[in-house]
Amino acid sequence: MRISREHIRQIFPILDGQAGVAAAPQLPVSAIFRRFWPRARPYRRWLPVMLAMVGLGVALDAAMVWMYKILIDDVVIPMDFSLLLWVVLAYVGLMILDGVVSFVDSCLAEWVGGRFVVELRTDLFRHLHTLSLGFFESRQLGDMVTRVSDDVEEIESLLLSGIASTCSYVFQVVVFVGVLFYLEWRLALVSLFVTPLFWLVARYFSRKIKQAAREQRRRAGSIDAVVEESLSNAALVQAYNRKEDEVARLHRENLGSFVAQMAATRLSALFSPLIGLVELAGVLLVVVLGLYELSNGRLSVGGLLVFMVYLSMLYRPVRGLSSRLNAFYAASAGAERVIEFLDQTPSITEREDAQSLEVRHGRVEFEDVSFSYPTFAGRALDDVSFCVGPGEVLALVGPSGAGKSTVAKLLMRFYDPDAGGIRVDGYDLRDLRLESLRENVALLLQETLVFDGTLRENIAYGRHGASDADVVRAAQAADAHAFIEALPKGYDTVVGQKGRLLSGGQRQRVAIARAMIRDAPILILDEPTTGLDAESSRNVMEPLHRLIAGRTTIVISHNLLTVRAASQIIVLGDGRVTERGTHNELMLLDGGYARLYRLHQFEELAVTQ
Repeated sequence: MRISREHIRQIFPILDGQAGVAAAPQLPVSAIFRRFWPRARPYRRWLPVMLAMVGLGVALDAAMVWMYKILIDDVVIPMDFSLLLWVVLAYVGLMILDGVVSFVDSCLAEWVGGRFVVELRTDLFRHLHTLSLGFFESRQLGDMVTRVSDDVEEIESLLLSGIASTCSYVFQVVVFVGVLFYLEWRLALVSLFVTPLFWLVARYFSRKIKQAAREQRRRAGSIDAVVEESLSNAALVQAYNRKEDEVARLHRENLGSFVAQMAATRLSALFSPLIGLVELAGVLLVVVLGLYELSNGRLSVGGLLVFMVYLSMLYRPVRGLSSRLNAFYAASAGAERVIEFLDQTPSITEREDAQSLEVRHGRVEFEDVSFSYPTFAGRALDDVSFCVGPGEVLALVGPSGAGKSTVAKLLMRFYDPDAGGIRVDGYDLRDLRLESLRENVALLLQETLVFDGTLRENIAYGRHGASDADVVRAAQAADAHAFIEALPKGYDTVVGQKGRLLSGGQRQRVAIARAMIRDAPILILDEPTTGLDAESSRNVMEPLHRLIAGRTTIVISHNLLTVRAASQIIVLGDGRVTERGTHNELMLLDGGYARLYRLHQFEELAVTQ
């Protein structure tokens, strides 16, 4: 039974169509081991201790079972109770020791596995933050969260805990097989006759279970992606009455996960009784031959009973080894999704001889810059040139999609231009360390981004090591201090996810304070008043002017009324410079800028009236 998209369509026609998240490239389990085993190096030194605990636990289990043989053959049958107290004391002692070993083994295994997951999850998260912006613009956030939070744990079950469990089963098999041969080698041979059948059954089911597990992991990522996207846009969903559409989206992914889960459940449900039948065949053979051996005096009653107990204990690890193979294949589905992300490389990299940016002036130059996004046809920028220095304000205006925000992304080196060059104080951006470049640029994005933390933390985010006094000075310069102090907890007020407990104007002033505390010589303002009403816009303009003073500033705006005082205005259209000059020069030119400006004047006048 092959678990495929065609199989899903046959069961649930509503699922026809691709899931929200594509499947990760398939890899053999051996390749996954080779990939992650070196990462377990700091914790591998604990494996001998864990294996020693496992071996000691198996030996104690075998010893406790052996006490039953002594009890039956030396106490019960001969009715000699002189050994009863010693048998009881020995059994209690073994049980106490087994409890101590089990406690140490459980705690150590959890500690080792937990530490490995912490390190791997942190490394994956760190790696994601090294990737270029294009990666995040083409991926769904919910799926990324699933891979970081859930799929990482599957790798630990493949390596450390998986190896410990496998070794435990192997130890049990060795010990119990040895004891069985010691008791009666003929019965032992019969009991082992069915063992290969366990492996054959497990081998048959393992690959099918892996296919179902891979579909489960993919659908789990899709579910998280839908939930994250839908709930983060709850206002939009409710405003447009699209609740049922969002529910249908989630229901579709849930059904896909359910189908994969049912397929895996059917496989597991079929696997267990088949293994049970194999085990029963072995037990019946042993019972028949054991009674024959007992009747011929070659085996005692206690020996036969204990043999049956040991046999059941032998089949348990054999069954466990068979199930472990299936678990390995199932867990590898999550590992494949993690490897897919770890194999991603940043499209923007530093040269080996990259140097730090020693900003003297903050002069920015674009020279014949052209750029196209990898996933879109056509050029976002086409042969764009300009120069802006300290104390100057360059305004980029034009319709949506003209390429204004692309200029900011290229200056931050989120992308590299396809042609032309970008320089800061004469340094080509490709010759600079990324961290050094971005330390010298303060960015106010069109979407005011605020973390779910305190106001103090959000403002201090602009500069490493910022003191409380620095935070207060930045807030005062951004005209944010007054409203912050009016809050019940002041600077320790938690603003909620994306700052939803603040108004739009308050969020913008917090963002301005964050840029203030950075004190960078280059400033990029991407639609700084978007989404604000007229009064809020006026309230943020004064702190914005203080922020701009003395810096090299690039303002991106569609509202021409906010850029009249710019030193230079560049009008972009379809990625090309269509007009450039000061406000007065462009008005005298009476081109597209002048027409748009008069239109904005008319709209503002209509609003005020």
